[in-house]
Amino acid sequence: MDKSNTETVSAERRNFLKLTAGGGFTAALVAGAAGVLWSDEAAAQTAQEEREREKAADHTMTLATAYVLGASRSYPILQLDLKENIQNATNGKVYVKLAPGGQLGAGGALAQAVQGGTIQCAQHSLSNFAPFAPAVDLINLPYFCGANQRFTNLVNSDAWKSEVHPKVEASGFKALFYVVIDPRVVAVRKGGNKVITPGDLSGVKFRVPGSKMLQQYYRMVGANPTPVAWGETPSAIKQGVADALDPSVGALFVFGFKDILSHVTFTQAVPDSQVYSMNLEWFNGLPSDVQEGIEFAGEITTQQNLAKVPAARAYAMAELTKAGVEFHSLSEDQLAEWKEAGGYQRSEWDQFKTELAGSMDVFAKLEEGADTMGRYYVHDA
Repeated sequence: MDKSNTETVSAERRNFLKLTAGGGFTAALVAGAAGVLWSDEAAAQTAQEEREREKAADHTMTLATAYVLGASRSYPILQLDLKENIQNATNGKVYVKLAPGGQLGAGGALAQAVQGGTIQCAQHSLSNFAPFAPAVDLINLPYFCGANQRFTNLVNSDAWKSEVHPKVEASGFKALFYVVIDPRVVAVRKGGNKVITPGDLSGVKFRVPGSKMLQQYYRMVGANPTPVAWGETPSAIKQGVADALDPSVGALFVFGFKDILSHVTFTQAVPDSQVYSMNLEWFNGLPSDVQEGIEFAGEITTQQNLAKVPAARAYAMAELTKAGVEFHSLSEDQLAEWKEAGGYQRSEWDQFKTELAGSMDVFAKLEEGADTMGRYYVHDA
């Protein structure tokens, strides 16, 4: 590293520590994301702006996520955009304090913190809503809403809002907006063979989370489902305890799998989707103009998220390709073979439909929601 680079890095470190020591952790994050930590003047200006915003606000919202700020380049979670949009759309009446990178937990722990009111807003997977509103778990039915457009149609449909949202709200949550990442993929460890048809999964030890639906699906398409906790998954893949796994391409990159994979196939079965949820009681206690501002901020960030999806995917794919990973897209006929083997139209899924939706009639309404193009367009892999 040359002298000028060393000086820049030490200036960035000094300014980050200076801002956090003064209680301005969010200011330090904002300055870091804007790339201005190297400049004493710009860092001080950012800190001053954040202090003024916090002081002028009537309400403070802690916004917690599992992802570091730079993750949106390949995993479009857009937490900094959401902070900015909420502050601006409420005319500065809400100040958003960021807690990224799992500082306050991840997944189910964040959902519980929102429900309990210890934080006002958090990002977590849609599956983390399932214990509170089981109907949400319908998103894991294979080929029901795996493609980005079907998922977007579904969660913005009248059927979803009338059937699912009341249950989510009965558990103390308000869904602010749904985050499209991309469908889950079939990713094979180094040394493994590419997967094009369900027959290629025969005997493959497939890492699955605790979801009964995902376990059933991978059994139906010929794999050997192997439950492994997420934190243990990289070492399980490296050691051959599991041969394959199914996060989205963006997640594979963010969580450091690029050097231990050989092939990735876009099977489009199930979405890797997220939600920003808020504590309903806190939200209901806000003045109506502030509520409207927060909801509008959710709308703005939804559109930014949808626009970002193909760019984030392209970046993650470019980085994984550099590491030697090969990608495979499937033809309509090849996709039809996967749907035939494990798709939600099969009778094996009827029990899940009735249990989760409450009845086949309600499921049919939700299916129509997924089938019907809404006002939002999103690119599919």
